Amino acid sequence: MIAFIRGVVQAVSHDHVVVDIGSVGLTATCTAPTALSLHVGDRVELLTSMVIRDDGWTLYGFVEADERTIFEQVQTVTGIGPRIALAVLSTLSPDEVRNAIANDDLNALTKIPGIGRKGAQRLVLELKDKLGIVTGSTPSRSTATPIGWLASVTAGLVSLGWSQREAEAAADSVMPLASAYGDNPDIGALLKAALRSLDRA
Repeated sequence: MIAFIRGVVQAVSHDHVVVDIGSVGLTATCTAPTALSLHVGDRVELLTSMVIRDDGWTLYGFVEADERTIFEQVQTVTGIGPRIALAVLSTLSPDEVRNAIANDDLNALTKIPGIGRKGAQRLVLELKDKLGIVTGSTPSRSTATPIGWLASVTAGLVSLGWSQREAEAAADSVMPLASAYGDNPDIGALLKAALRSLDRA
C-alpha cells in the first residue's frame, strides 16, 4: 500500500489535491481544511490511506499521522465508510473526536454531517477505549476563517453525495448564519443548517 506521497502540488480543489511525485501525478482526497491549506507549487508530504472498492481505488491524504489513524479507526464502525470518516475530520480534530467518544458527548458527534444520534451512539460504543489518549497534536476543526468556511461546508455536502451545484447553493444559503458568528464560524453548525436547507428543497 502507499504510505505517503511527497512532491509538488499541481492542482488544488475543495476536496482533493494533485501531487506531482516525479513521473506521475497522484490525486489525494483530503479534508477541506487540508486542501485549503495547500497551494499550487507547494512542496508537500501527505500521509495516505488507500481505500479499495469494486468501483475504484481512492487515495486519501493527511498532513498528520493522527488524522490518518482516526480516519481508519472510524471506518471500523458499523455503517461508516470513508466519506463519513472524512466528514468527521472536516468537523472535529482528532483530539475532539477522542474527547467526544471518551465523554459520551453525542451532541459534539451529531455536529458531523451524516451522523445522527444513532450513528453517534455507535461511534461511542464501538470506539470506546480504542482511540488512545488526547495528543494535542492537531488544532480544532470547529471553527474556520470567514473565507474558508464556505469551501468547508461545500466539501462536506459533496462528500455526502450532493452535487457540486447543490452543495454550493446550500452553502450560500447559510451565509447570514455564518455572518452572525463573526470571525469564528462554526463549521458543524453551518453544515447542519445547509443540510436542512437541502431537505426542504
